[in-house]
Amino acid sequence: MAEADELARLFTQLGVRRGGVLMVHSSLHGSGLRDDEVRDALREVLGPHGTLIVPAFTPENSDTSTAHQALVAGMTDREIVAFREFMPPFEPNTTPCPSMGMLAECVRTTPGAVRSAHPQTSFAALGARARELLAGHHPHCHLGERSPLARLYEADAQVLLFRVGFGVCSAFHLAEYRMVPPPPPRLYRCVMEDKGNWIAYEDLTLNDADFAEVGAALPREVLSVGKVAEKPVVVFGMRVAVDHARRALTEIRR
Repeated sequence: MAEADELARLFTQLGVRRGGVLMVHSSLHGSGLRDDEVRDALREVLGPHGTLIVPAFTPENSDTSTAHQALVAGMTDREIVAFREFMPPFEPNTTPCPSMGMLAECVRTTPGAVRSAHPQTSFAALGARARELLAGHHPHCHLGERSPLARLYEADAQVLLFRVGFGVCSAFHLAEYRMVPPPPPRLYRCVMEDKGNWIAYEDLTLNDADFAEVGAALPREVLSVGKVAEKPVVVFGMRVAVDHARRALTEIRR
């Protein structure tokens, strides 16, 4: 099992910038790694002036999500109504993000962590710029210009895919908002603040089905690639990836 210092050396070799901003998508399943040692290795490489960010999404909190639809599959209409009535509200300080993996939950629950306020697509962060970058996440904007992703783009953030593929690269969703024309809007609903207190809003129809294809077409020279426990570890700049994805998605979805 790799130790934190070995991971830190790998992250440094892959070009993670000291003092930089790093968004991490990860899967530790089958790696033999502890979530806290990966977190600590990342923080060591980023240093005291760096910022570590993870998606802390809670799709279970919305009755318009595919995650919710999977939870209620097979229920009767009456059971679905009862289930919806007692769905817990989103509370930034306490609502877990189980579908995002162990590292994301570890970062979210680390003392000093900050979380953005969106009830379905929040982010959690540790470090010098955490509060600045996650502030003002508008509840009607999942991952667009009024979300932390736009500020990460402006901050010249890096992205780390730790044993996961481009299919989960949330930065590509910012590219969807920047397509011309953008995807059509749809209705979303989330529960927040108190049980039974739902908000409904329109936002873009987001679709990650072709993200793996988009990532596979990224120029190899912009990627730093390693391996941990037989799975790839990839580091790249968010700006170049989002700009590439905007062009690629416009072409693919034409």
